[in-house]
Amino acid sequence: MSDDFSERYGDLLTGSYDCVDRIVLNAFSLGHHPGGFRTWWRRLHDGSDEQLDNTHLMRFAGRFARRVKAWASANDVPLIYCKAGERKHLIAEEYLDTHAVGPGLFMILAAKAPATVWEVSRSDAGVLRNLAKKRTFVNHYSFHIMDPDWGHLVIKMSGHPPFGAQVILNGHEYVARQAQAAGIGFTKEGNCFTGIADPRRLARVADTLSQNAAIGRLGQVCDRWIYSACLCFGLDSSEQARSGFCYGYSVYQAEYSRNLLFRSGGQMEDLFNRVLDRTRSRLDIPSLRTVFGLKTRPHRNRASGPPAQEIVIEKPQYGLTWFKVRFGLLQAKAYLKGEHVLRLEATVHNTRELRCGRSLGHFPEIITRLAGMAERFATALDCADISFIADGTLDELPLPAQLGTTRVGGIDLNKPRIRAALSAALALTAAPDGFTVAEFTGKIQAMSGQAGYTTRQAAYDLRKLRGKNLAIKPGRSRRYHTPLEAARTIAALLALRDQVIAPILAGVRSPRMGRKPAHWTRIDRDYETLRTGMQALFHDLGINVSAAAA
Repeated sequence: MSDDFSERYGDLLTGSYDCVDRIVLNAFSLGHHPGGFRTWWRRLHDGSDEQLDNTHLMRFAGRFARRVKAWASANDVPLIYCKAGERKHLIAEEYLDTHAVGPGLFMILAAKAPATVWEVSRSDAGVLRNLAKKRTFVNHYSFHIMDPDWGHLVIKMSGHPPFGAQVILNGHEYVARQAQAAGIGFTKEGNCFTGIADPRRLARVADTLSQNAAIGRLGQVCDRWIYSACLCFGLDSSEQARSGFCYGYSVYQAEYSRNLLFRSGGQMEDLFNRVLDRTRSRLDIPSLRTVFGLKTRPHRNRASGPPAQEIVIEKPQYGLTWFKVRFGLLQAKAYLKGEHVLRLEATVHNTRELRCGRSLGHFPEIITRLAGMAERFATALDCADISFIADGTLDELPLPAQLGTTRVGGIDLNKPRIRAALSAALALTAAPDGFTVAEFTGKIQAMSGQAGYTTRQAAYDLRKLRGKNLAIKPGRSRRYHTPLEAARTIAALLALRDQVIAPILAGVRSPRMGRKPAHWTRIDRDYETLRTGMQALFHDLGINVSAAAA
């Protein structure tokens, strides 16, 4: 799968690979429903629910905590009680930096977090009246496990019945182990491959996580640890078998990244900064974030050649700049990762947003959707960066157009409202599922500050854009899309109006430039060259700029 951005700068790359990154699975059981929980309880207690009350439920939580503490002490496994706001993954990373661990459970972190628990109410005669769910803060235990196939994974489990859990895995860890087994040399820096001896072979290994076989692999690794290393503290093996307790899995969150490996880190950084400068305002990126490290980016010795074996660098020390664009619970992000890697990433924070099913069996479809998001984001970035206007476009824009049987007006770039509509359409180009009229209205209000702009005006402006093929509405859908080639045209129109014509007209009125700015960029020099050249052109054409200014 390719995109316009990767193809444009393909001559600067040594290779690329797509990979599933963070995977978060929800583990649920029969006990997550009132009838199912009561059935499970009766199986555990020989068909009786006489002891089903809040006191006995709390005893389960107390037994879970005591068993965890006793096992950790007996097996010399650190058990750390974390405070609110502590970054638990950093604690685990620091531990791994200083300790060699083998397969199995190597650390337990405990902290309070909201969870669903059951509240039992009985009558004065002891008759069970109601079994209700409630959300409350209870102790959760994060079991950090080293798996031979998936590397470092985390199972976060509530100590209260029905023992809800989350399984957190990392696709790069899995690919690294499979590449090592296949004899593919690589350099791994944190959560990224920064050097690959055979990029194509590694890309094929990474693609296995997007195929149907990944469903079985995920189910196997969850079942391998969740019963024997986690649930055993709440229910021993005999209690699990007697009650028929078993987990099902659904996909809660997922990340998918496209990683471009550049030959030169300096070229990559210059390119990324140039792209950010040009696309930041066009895609309505609210802010850039830079994590500063060393002044210069490390470089690789050309004589050393490709990596012969796996090398893992956990803590990079140079600067990192990234930006992200959010669409509800969907997010697209671009940032520099490692010495030579530019990463384009798509994230879903809740798979319900994708509306394609959340069970583990839908995992390949979810990843396919995220791959499409990453590809569209990369192409949208390229369209906003490199724009284009076809011959005759400026002459055709003001003319009326025909939309079905309706005649709609043309597009006048001199009107602020239509420029705001074009800017909003360009900013929403990367939206994975398009945008509605209401979302288009909100974007215009946010970008232009026109609080009085209404959905009725937005619908009319969208009809104008559709008349010029700058926006489309597929079939009977209520969602609009900005075609990628139309995004190039919109970006060129706005740049021509706001960054070429307006500055030139303002600059030629001044016979002298004045004091040179402290930061004299290439674009500043281009503007100055145009300013002086336009003054001579206006003089030859007989245009008196000073009179027009007066």
